[in-house]
Amino acid sequence: MPQLLVTAAVTLVAVVVTFGIARARKRYDTIDTFWGLGFAIVAVTAFPFGDGPLSLRLVVVLLTVVWGVRLSAHLHLRNHKLPEDPRYARMGYGPLKMFVRIYLFQAVVLYFVSLPVQFAVDGTGIGVLGWLGVVVWAVGFAFETVGDEQLRRFKADPASKGKVLDTGLWRYTRHPNYFGDACVWWGLYLLACSTWPGAATILSPVAMTFTLARGTGKPMLEKGMARTRPAYAHYVERTSGFFPLPPKKVTPR
Repeated sequence: MPQLLVTAAVTLVAVVVTFGIARARKRYDTIDTFWGLGFAIVAVTAFPFGDGPLSLRLVVVLLTVVWGVRLSAHLHLRNHKLPEDPRYARMGYGPLKMFVRIYLFQAVVLYFVSLPVQFAVDGTGIGVLGWLGVVVWAVGFAFETVGDEQLRRFKADPASKGKVLDTGLWRYTRHPNYFGDACVWWGLYLLACSTWPGAATILSPVAMTFTLARGTGKPMLEKGMARTRPAYAHYVERTSGFFPLPPKKVTPR
C-alpha cells in the first residue's frame, strides 16, 4: 500500500507548514484548526493510490473531506477573534519542544486515526457494512454540526452568561459534538471493513473515541466548566456524559 508512505510524508510536511504558520501568527493553537483539515489532506492524498472501486473511494474521500473542512472552518471562526487557548500558554514550551511534543505528536495521532480511510480506498466495494457506515457517519455529522451551532448561539446570547446549555441535543448528552465526532470515525471504519486489513484498523476509532470521552476531550472541558459554572454539577447529575440518553429526574439541591 504505497499510500501509507505517501500520506505519512504529506502529513509530516503539512504539520511542519502549520507550525510555521503558527509561529508567524504567534498562536500555537493553530494546530487545532489544522486537525480536521489534516484528515481531509490525508484522504485526498490516498485517493489516487487506492485500488478499490471509484464509487467507494469517492464516498470515503467525500465524507472525510466534508467532515474535516467543516470542523476546521468551525474552529477557525470560533477561535480567531479570541485570545490564544490558555492551555498552550500554560505549557511554557520553547519552539522546538512545542513542535515535538504537540505538533509532531498530533501528526502521529492524526495518521493513526486516519488508517481506516487509508485502507478503505483499497476496499472491495460498499456492502451492507459500508452503507451502515454511511448512516453512522451521517448521524455523527448531524450531532456534531447541530451541537456546535446550538452552542455557538448559546454563547452569543448575553443572557446565557454563567449559565449551562441544557436544551436541544445538549439535553441528552453533555457532549453531542464529541459523540458525533466518534460516530463519524466509526462510520468511516465500517467503510473500511470490506477487507480484513481494513477491519484490522479498529484501534483507530477506539483511540479517537477514548480521546474524546476519556482523554483530552470531555474530562479537560468538564473540569473548567465545573469551576466556572455552579449549575454544571446539577447538569452532570441529570445528563448523560457521552452517549445520548433521556435526562434523569434529579431534584435540584
